[in-house]
Amino acid sequence: MPNALRVTAAAATVLALLSTGACSDGGKDTTKGKENAPGAQAAPSWKPCPPPSAAQGAGTGQPPGKDWECATLDVPLDYAKPGGETLPLALIRAKSTGPKGSRLGSLVFNFGGPGGSGIAALPGAAKEYTALRARYDLVSFDPRGVGRSAPVLCESDAQLDRYYAADNTPETPAQEQAYLAGIKTYRDGCVRNSGRLLPYVGTENAARDLDRLRQALGDEKLHYFGISYGTELGGVYAHLFPKNVGRAVFDAVVDPTKTAEEGALGQAKGFQLALGNFEQDCVDRGDACRLQGSTPKEIDANIVKLQKALAAKPIEGAGGRPLTASAATNGIAYALYSKEGWPLLEQGLDEAEGGQGQLLLVMSDALNGRDPKGTYNNIGAANTAINCADSKERFTLAQTKAKLPAFRAASAVFGDFLGWGLLGCTDWPVKGAFDTPDVSAPGAAPIVVIGNTGDPATPYEGARKMVERLGPGVGVELTYKGEGHGAYNSGDPCVQKAVDAYLLDGKVPAAKAVCTPPV
Repeated sequence: MPNALRVTAAAATVLALLSTGACSDGGKDTTKGKENAPGAQAAPSWKPCPPPSAAQGAGTGQPPGKDWECATLDVPLDYAKPGGETLPLALIRAKSTGPKGSRLGSLVFNFGGPGGSGIAALPGAAKEYTALRARYDLVSFDPRGVGRSAPVLCESDAQLDRYYAADNTPETPAQEQAYLAGIKTYRDGCVRNSGRLLPYVGTENAARDLDRLRQALGDEKLHYFGISYGTELGGVYAHLFPKNVGRAVFDAVVDPTKTAEEGALGQAKGFQLALGNFEQDCVDRGDACRLQGSTPKEIDANIVKLQKALAAKPIEGAGGRPLTASAATNGIAYALYSKEGWPLLEQGLDEAEGGQGQLLLVMSDALNGRDPKGTYNNIGAANTAINCADSKERFTLAQTKAKLPAFRAASAVFGDFLGWGLLGCTDWPVKGAFDTPDVSAPGAAPIVVIGNTGDPATPYEGARKMVERLGPGVGVELTYKGEGHGAYNSGDPCVQKAVDAYLLDGKVPAAKAVCTPPV
């Protein structure tokens, strides 16, 4: 959705380096996986990787490196017609480094979004998973509609610059109409450029793609590491193919019991919690903190004051573009994806209060998928298309305005931003598939489900709800008492030891185990 804070683990990775088709059911097939018969998928032809495409995030334009191979897997566009038209699923892998006979198979990653390119994310994050490569080929992919896998495209780079800079927390009737017009223009661009694809990019189809990928890799079971939205995708896969689940880990868990509205409200609370933790850290450091305010409440009030000032008059940003209130809020959210981003957030807020908005704009660009050359990847377009293909919820202007008080109560900084985002799927040309995804998976192998108490984008409670919905004997809850989006990529040795022991040796963590980072 236009204002949604995308749940992608890739955002934290980037911090270390500085979302005409008629209404359709999306080809839903009630045979629950029977069309994915064993042997139906040929092995991929692996070759050296090409430079990343613009939709993946071209960046430097360099291929991932000699350790990496890429391939394309053809999957049905419409699983109701499995023998019909296909679309290309782009793949990447690094072979296992362990001794002969130690390999367990492939470990497939989805880093979230929805809309994140696995081909772009995995090579950059691979060092975090070095231990796992001892027994697995590390594999990822661009889900359908993403990157090289028939990408959804909506607007040009110049149009996206204007779209993301526009006021998305309107206060007057004229501003409301301008906001609605911007959403319509964006939606019309998606239909014009990718309308034929829009009915088929939902999570259920992506889960069926995962099973095709499992077959193509030659694995009897799918070994899987899902992060953020990747946990929802993994849960839907487990529901559709419970007997095909191998060793699986869900980290930074999307709550499968929440509707799109409830999820957005949960994000408002989650980002406010993370911001409050950042503010408390600032207060605790006293004069060493660059921000004004002797309490978290005072710092929060100053941030709101900055947002209002930017809404009235944007300041100098980067590359000749202004820092608007919308971009500033987006940049603040980006920095909260990882505790490593807190110093950047402190610096960005301090500079913005002094009239310089470069850093906050750069962080906003990173969350929106814009590189320094002004080229956008397609995470925003794919995010919108996948969310709207999944969620049945559609809101009118009046309904949205009636819900804003609850969002404002949840967060003074993020409430309006996320509340207005409820309009993102209004008049979308494809009907949504569900209110909440079905992730019940009776008979599946144990799935380790990790919840992070300080996670802003996927609040901690979602992990327990995922465990409950997966069903008895399937979900195994592991709590990490830390900050940021995700736990394994935090580097916490307790979390990594538990996950590695399961994925490498099959040792299931103790139920409701807790990891607390050292002080």
